[in-house]
Amino acid sequence: MGYQLILSIVTAFFLALTSTYLITPYVITFAKRFGLVDNPKKRYHPAHTHTGIVPRAGGLALLSGIIISSFILLPMNRLLISIAISSAILAFVGLLDDKKDINPYIRLMTNGVAAFIVIVAGIGVPYVTNPFTGGIIFFSMLLSNCVAFIWIMWTMSIIGWSSGVDGQMPGFAAIAALVLGILSLRFSIIDPSQIPVTLLAFIVAGAFVGFIPWNFYPQKIMPGYGGKTIAGFFLALLGILSYAKLGTAILVLGVPMIDAVYTLVRRCRPGASPS
Repeated sequence: MGYQLILSIVTAFFLALTSTYLITPYVITFAKRFGLVDNPKKRYHPAHTHTGIVPRAGGLALLSGIIISSFILLPMNRLLISIAISSAILAFVGLLDDKKDINPYIRLMTNGVAAFIVIVAGIGVPYVTNPFTGGIIFFSMLLSNCVAFIWIMWTMSIIGWSSGVDGQMPGFAAIAALVLGILSLRFSIIDPSQIPVTLLAFIVAGAFVGFIPWNFYPQKIMPGYGGKTIAGFFLALLGILSYAKLGTAILVLGVPMIDAVYTLVRRCRPGASPS
């Protein structure tokens, strides 16, 4: 592994970490000023451990750290621009939801728009490994796009459903991004065109690590809906772009997937809320 690649990875990680860490206090002030807060007396959730009012809007801090670092370190191209637009949409909808809970079907629709934008820019799953023979199953362009769309939507949902207690979501997202980044290194060493994907993985990991001190118990800010969907969005993209097999990506996301299945079953019970 070249010295230059190692230096780039370290720079990507710590630039995102530092940016997110320094931006978050300003986001906290912004959230308080505009009422983007969680009041457990008005909006109770059994997983929340706080008893007082806590700012939400953590997705804005996370997106800022990721986008700033990406625009500085990654080549500007159609894919990066589409990722920035999609993640900005998710963050904006997240802020609206942090201010006043919006209809879950509207959130689902905007998630679909975000996924569609990156797919149009070239994101797809062109093939999968046959689990029985070990061979490769190639998809048509239409099926490739459909699989990518379902994967992105599903990953955003499972991360959103399994945010859990203070610090859990950003901690998990950081670890998952690091694992996917390490997996992508195998290809970056051979194919230099894969280096931006590796750097993006470490940028995402660094951003979530930089957010953890503010979200760890007792949390000073919550990720909010935007933070959770941004985490799922980037992990889904990295699972595709890093050339990690979807089966490997599923293993990386195993814990929230199990939790998501449990949540889905629980919400499908008669009388349960779908949101």
